[in-house]
Amino acid sequence: MDFSFIKIIFSLPEYLIEPITFLPDFLKDALIDSLNLLPFLFVMFVFIEWLEMYFTKKKHLFVFYMKKIGPLFGSLFASIPQCGFSVIASTLYTRRILSRGTLLSVYLATSDEAIPIIVSEPSKAYLVLPIIVVKVVVAILAGYLVDLLFKYKACEPVALNDNESNLHEEGCCHHEISEEPKLQDLWLHPVKHTINIFIFILIVSICLGYILSVVGTEENLAKYCLINSPLQPFIASIIGLVPNCAISVLLTLLYLKHTISFGSLIAGLSSAAGLGLLILLTRNNDKKDTAIIIVILVAISSITGIALQNNIFNINHIFTILGINV
Repeated sequence: MDFSFIKIIFSLPEYLIEPITFLPDFLKDALIDSLNLLPFLFVMFVFIEWLEMYFTKKKHLFVFYMKKIGPLFGSLFASIPQCGFSVIASTLYTRRILSRGTLLSVYLATSDEAIPIIVSEPSKAYLVLPIIVVKVVVAILAGYLVDLLFKYKACEPVALNDNESNLHEEGCCHHEISEEPKLQDLWLHPVKHTINIFIFILIVSICLGYILSVVGTEENLAKYCLINSPLQPFIASIIGLVPNCAISVLLTLLYLKHTISFGSLIAGLSSAAGLGLLILLTRNNDKKDTAIIIVILVAISSITGIALQNNIFNINHIFTILGINV
C-alpha cells in the first residue's frame, strides 16, 4: 500500500512554515507540531461524539447500574474519554441518587482531552494503557473505601421542575448532546472541539517553546517545575481542579515534554473532573459536603501521584514487565 500521499499531507505544515524566516524557531515548532495533530484529533473527536450519542440513548441503564454497583460501574464508564459522565454523576449526586464514593470514583477515572492528545502522537500511544489502568483501579478502590469510611446521610432528593427533570450532557464546546442527534452533529461538534483543543495546544506549545528557548533545555525547565519533588503531584492535583479542557491539555503536554513526572500527570488528571466539578459547586446545596469531596479528591490524587513518582511498593515494575516505560 502506498502511503506517500499521507506522508505529503503530514509534511505540509513543515513545508509551509519552515521557510517563514521572520518567525522564531520555537514558534515554528509549535505551529508545525500543533498542525500535525489536527487530523488525529478530528478522527478521535468524531469517535468520541459517536460514543456520547450512543451512551446518551442508554442513559437510563447508566443511572440504573450506577445506583446498583456504584464505584465499579462508574469508574469503568468514566474511563471512556468524554466529559459527559462527570456531569451526569454530579447531577445525580446533587439529587442524592448516588453515593459520595461513586461520585468520587467517576471524578478520579474521568478521561478527557489527555487521551486524544496522547493517541494523536503514535510514538506515545502506549501511555494510554497505564493512564487508564491506574486511574480506574484507584477510582474503584477509592470509591468503595470512601463509602466505607466516610458515611454521608443523604437528604431527600431535591424536587425539580419540568425544565430540569431530564439529565443532559455538555462537552467542552458547551453543546447539548441530544438523544435524537442530527447527522451534522457527527462532524460539526467534532470540528468545533478540534478547533478549541488545537487552540489550547498551540497556546501551551508556544508558551512552553518560549520558556524552553529561555531556560535552555527540558531538563532545566523540569527543575523549575519541581520534577521529582513530592510537591509536584500535589500542585498538579490542585491545578487539575480548574474545570476547563485546557488544564488536561497543559498537563499532558508538560509530561510529553518531560517536564512533569508520570505521577504528577496522573495526579492532575485524577483531580480533573472537568465540568462535573462545576456542576457540584453550583448545584450542591450542602457546601460543607462539596468541600469534603474536593479535599478527598485532591488527597487521593496527590497520594496516588506521589506513590507513582517514588515507585512505592515497586508499582512501576508492573508496567516495565509489560514493556511500558512510564
